[in-house]
Amino acid sequence: MNQAELHRLLVAKSALTKDAKNLQLLFEMRLATNLTLIKELFFKIYPEEIHSTAFQKLIMLLTSLHETRPKELQLQDIERIKHGNWYQSQSIVGMQLYVNNFNKNLNGVADKIPYLEKLGVNLLHIMPITPRPKGENDGGYAVNNYHAVDKQFGTKEDLLKLSKKLRSKRMYLMLDFVVNHTSNEFSWAKKAQKGDIKYQKYYYTYPDRNIPDQYEQTLPEIFPKTSPGNFTYNPKMQRWVMTVFNSYQWDLNYTNPEVFLEMLDNLLQLVNSGVDIIRLDALAFLWKKLGTPSQNLPEAHTLISLFRMCLQVIAPSTIFLAEAIVSPPEIIKYFGEGIQKGNECEVAYNATLMALLWDAIATKKTIMLTQSLKNLPKKPAEATWINYIRCHDDIGLGFEDQYLYEIGWDAQQHRRFLLDYYCGGLDWSPAKGLVFMYNPKNGDGRITGSAASLLGLEKAFEDQNPELVQQAIDKIILLHSIILSYGGIPMIYAGDEIGTLNDYTFLNDKNKKEDNRWANRPFHDWREVADLDKKESPQSKLFYALKNLIAIRKKTPIFADNNNFILHKMPNQHILVYERTASLCKGILVVSNLSDETQYVALPDEKRTGVFYDLITKRDITLYEGELYIQAYQAFWLQMN
Repeated sequence: MNQAELHRLLVAKSALTKDAKNLQLLFEMRLATNLTLIKELFFKIYPEEIHSTAFQKLIMLLTSLHETRPKELQLQDIERIKHGNWYQSQSIVGMQLYVNNFNKNLNGVADKIPYLEKLGVNLLHIMPITPRPKGENDGGYAVNNYHAVDKQFGTKEDLLKLSKKLRSKRMYLMLDFVVNHTSNEFSWAKKAQKGDIKYQKYYYTYPDRNIPDQYEQTLPEIFPKTSPGNFTYNPKMQRWVMTVFNSYQWDLNYTNPEVFLEMLDNLLQLVNSGVDIIRLDALAFLWKKLGTPSQNLPEAHTLISLFRMCLQVIAPSTIFLAEAIVSPPEIIKYFGEGIQKGNECEVAYNATLMALLWDAIATKKTIMLTQSLKNLPKKPAEATWINYIRCHDDIGLGFEDQYLYEIGWDAQQHRRFLLDYYCGGLDWSPAKGLVFMYNPKNGDGRITGSAASLLGLEKAFEDQNPELVQQAIDKIILLHSIILSYGGIPMIYAGDEIGTLNDYTFLNDKNKKEDNRWANRPFHDWREVADLDKKESPQSKLFYALKNLIAIRKKTPIFADNNNFILHKMPNQHILVYERTASLCKGILVVSNLSDETQYVALPDEKRTGVFYDLITKRDITLYEGELYIQAYQAFWLQMN
């Protein structure tokens, strides 16, 4: 059974007050409720005959961690348990940002809360703010300390003030928990390098290349250009260290239960600073096993579920986001299967939708989009998606080859076309992106670039072509209209709401120039924001169009994610049509034109009669002989009366 639902039943049937004694009693009830499953999960990966003492340490740790949870957050736990799956509400709209690129530091972010409120954003995903190596650090994903705030962003007190201010505004905070690895400057890594065997066992370290070479036979390369292979020799301890991502990121050895206990402590201390959503970074890589790719292994799922069951005991109002950019059959597993169903991650990235939208823009066709979406496995009722156009990372082309071949496209050639379209390989393409981590061994590559540059705004400005400027604006609005109406939490990358272009200054920074993902991590242009109300510019058109879409979404309950999504197959391959349904009223039909030409669309038979009202333009829509007239890159949110 979904444990969160069981906790809800317990709270609903209790008459407990909110004093300290009864808050303690609620904790004990949650511990008792989850204990059997926690025990089963723990001994599933850490055999009881060897690790019974470690399990006893876990129970003691849960109690001590609960004692440190602030009362204000414990009261929030109770309220959220009562109100169910709060994260599925249509009222939540997120924004992802780097603190220093957005507005200097944490206090600067707090100062811009009125701007976020004006747009309608009420969930902030703040990229890593923990201490990191001074040189290359993977954008902060090389962690030196899980509890502190890097001084360039402020202090721990600044973080606590920000989280409290967000709570007072009924806004939410998401932070990363880099669960797969630490930096080579982390305290454990330093002790390991000094010869401490205990901490050498916190990582995968080997005296020679024997076992590393066995791993390399099946491990893929994540960064083949800048960090080939998966092991790095450390001369200080004269051992090879597993470094799947970068040489300065040491993979944690979760086969050692002491690592789990220490990381659980780190996790809960982070959560107790007022975090509502924890983004579990690189969680697909948590468990390593010889002879496998060491991704998406069953033991990794067990470990994630164990983290979550422990989190529910102490901080049940905090949820997990799975950062697993994997195929649809694999991503569904991060919501939990079997006894773990509904007991793993509550939210996952809808990377499939993201990649397919970029495919549809390049091809001006929705055939691959609809072919893939119709085969997307159904998620559990208590789960939801993060829907996004792009994030701080690259855009991968991890389509299912099977579906490409089914529609008559060659998988390898199609990926080559997409790289050429978005990254300067085709003279006629309006996109200005960059190829990321191209691997000549297999022809794979990814795409980087801001939404505006990839959708043609940068080139349109260069060409001083007003028509192409408007077309780029229409494409940006169109893609946001889809993520705002598709089931899940929409996440906007900071700057996309004002059409920020690629930032090429990273080329002048020795610590960034080899990582062109920094092109799509631009600084927020507050001078442009100051002029939004003073003139009609591309930036103001975008901002107010997205502001309008967000406001409509928030006041339309049908957009809440209740698994009320129906994809309609359309004969017109330029058109995407899906429906958000409701039990007590007629639903909303979302119609999008992904081509650069006006289309006449024959709606599904059962939708071809009656009066339609477009929520976006706030006007009635008339069908012509049963067909809908929709302009290039236009979207309708049609309310069926």
